[in-house]
Amino acid sequence: MNPIIGWLLAAIGVAIGWNSWGWYGVVLAVTLIAFWLTLQFNRALRVMRAAASAPVGHVDSAVMLNAKLRRGMALWEVIALTRSLGQRIDAVDERFRWADPGGASVTLQLSRGRASTWQLERSPE
Repeated sequence: MNPIIGWLLAAIGVAIGWNSWGWYGVVLAVTLIAFWLTLQFNRALRVMRAAASAPVGHVDSAVMLNAKLRRGMALWEVIALTRSLGQRIDAVDERFRWADPGGASVTLQLSRGRASTWQLERSPE
């Protein structure tokens, strides 16, 4: 979700809470916002915990990763998909690579933290 939309919805929730129940509504809205942020933080930690147990740049099948990638995916979504941190190729261009045991690899180009292009490289047989 776009952060601007999320914070706008949070502000609307606080305003509706104030309009409906006064300070009790504001407390309820703030509690719900804190709960939502806690869920998001927990999801991010779960993805990173799973990625920490795998070797960097490893994926079970590069071909399947190539098929599942979509333009606009956030980096945390790709990490959740691969269950591994990507091997950084270029820090300036935000390029990462995942390789499978067969020698095939996928190179992912990010633009502002989102997948923009990727390329499957198969091993010569």
